[in-house]
Amino acid sequence: MRDCFSLDDRENKDVSIFVDKETKVLVQGITGKEGQFHARQCVAYGTKVVAGVTPGKGGQKMDDVPVFNSVKAAAKETGANCSLIFVPPPFASDAIMESADADVELIVAITEGIPVLDMMRVKNYLENKPSRLLGPNCPGIITPGECKVGIMPGPTHKPGGPIGVVSRSGTLTYEVVHQLTMQGIGQTTCIGIGGDPVNGTNFIDCLDAFQKDPETKGVVMVGEIGGTAEEEAAEFVKNTMNKPVVGFVAGLTAPPGRRMGHAGAIISGSSGTAQSKVAAMKACGMHVCEDLGTLGELCAKVFA
Repeated sequence: MRDCFSLDDRENKDVSIFVDKETKVLVQGITGKEGQFHARQCVAYGTKVVAGVTPGKGGQKMDDVPVFNSVKAAAKETGANCSLIFVPPPFASDAIMESADADVELIVAITEGIPVLDMMRVKNYLENKPSRLLGPNCPGIITPGECKVGIMPGPTHKPGGPIGVVSRSGTLTYEVVHQLTMQGIGQTTCIGIGGDPVNGTNFIDCLDAFQKDPETKGVVMVGEIGGTAEEEAAEFVKNTMNKPVVGFVAGLTAPPGRRMGHAGAIISGSSGTAQSKVAAMKACGMHVCEDLGTLGELCAKVFA
């Protein structure tokens, strides 16, 4: 079914965007309960977790991972180029900006509940920085078989490509990946961009990277109600991409004015509805799945 993608030939190749087997990760908040648990999961998956950061606990270790007082010290000592953030909401924006100050290339903010005004300040702060922010309120990013930076279940993913996944929803990312894997379809990189109203990396950033990645032959994009990100992404697909894109939008039955899960998942008036997003995707030539249970089957047909 996927002979055109030559999966067997790519099993041992680097197929990824943003992170790969050479990525060196530092974990901000590594001495906390969540930081410890997920840092260990990342290490067990094979990710190069080279440092942790907790102010006041420099010189300690979490298992075999050295802990530093600051991101700048950790990055200088270990060469870390990616930060994974498990810092409580009141302090998370400062943690993001601290990583940016240390010129960390990729900042993955898992923290949920960061105030919108704090994120607006972060967004403005990052404009003149080389760092890329993923999240907040996201599951992170994984290049299957190479590097896991986040909280997603690693064994669900199938290495080797050829499909990229980008999603606003964490749990739906896991479901989509599971269905792809059950169909024998591997993934290049899977990215959870988060569902907050103000985030770092958006759909278009990821779609553009997948379009430019020679190993990614198609993309699954998972959206949800609220905002206009899906409509804008659909226009990008129409105008820029020559790779097939399968789309799904969560929230078809959501009532207007009621927040559903994510802080950004709220319908305001006639905008932000699942119906409007589905219509935009179809109008732009995307393959739209309206029943999540059949997404894997649709992908098998589209990506065959």
